[in-house]
Amino acid sequence: MGPRIKFALACALCMPAAAQWLDYPTPGIPRLPGGKPNLTAPAPRSADGKPDLSGIWEHRDARGEHYYLNGIDMPWTPWAEALFNEREKNNQKDSPEARCLPRGLPKADAFDIHKIVQTPGLILVLYEYQNTFRQIFTDGRKLPADPNPTWMGYSVGHWEGDTLVVDSSGFNGKQWLSGRGVPASDAMHLTERIHRRDVGHMDIQLIIDDPKAYTRTWKAELHPELVPDTELIEFVCEENERDFRHQR
Repeated sequence: MGPRIKFALACALCMPAAAQWLDYPTPGIPRLPGGKPNLTAPAPRSADGKPDLSGIWEHRDARGEHYYLNGIDMPWTPWAEALFNEREKNNQKDSPEARCLPRGLPKADAFDIHKIVQTPGLILVLYEYQNTFRQIFTDGRKLPADPNPTWMGYSVGHWEGDTLVVDSSGFNGKQWLSGRGVPASDAMHLTERIHRRDVGHMDIQLIIDDPKAYTRTWKAELHPELVPDTELIEFVCEENERDFRHQR
């Protein structure tokens, strides 16, 4: 039994089980004899013939971990390297998550279980952590020229064959790219190339261009897996929060 299911069962002890939608079969998913989801079946497609990215997803690397920056030689600027070293020395006490603040991108996709809802002209991403959301507009609009900076930024997407290419900017520079404190600035431009291989597997190439924090563009990868027959659970960090007072 995985930790997510254990957590859901613990929650069920203090509220009606129906509120968590436990073991509710994902509609439309292909299944093997016996009812188990067929995660290697061909990827579903939307009415326009493009791959449908909809579903609940969670990234894990080959070791089953969420960390996605292992083995990357960061091309730090002096500012970013000094800031990262400071965060290492002080045990990441200023992490946004210690204050129940959003994770931002691309960390949210790497560390959060999330639900993608694909519609014509707009793709919504709902994150379980802090009930955060993201909008990816696919209606042909351009990124805003003078945005009000935000944690999740502004995102527009277009299709190149079966790959969704998403460009994001307008970040506030407060997000960390990892729990260790890899920094980003308000100049970051994030490009994601998203390909759903089959029903249960997705490949995402991340291209990070942030001239304030890095001397050149660099890349990372995410490989989310579908989490079928479940739903997101409400997560409210601020309620009865007792962690920040212990940060040193």
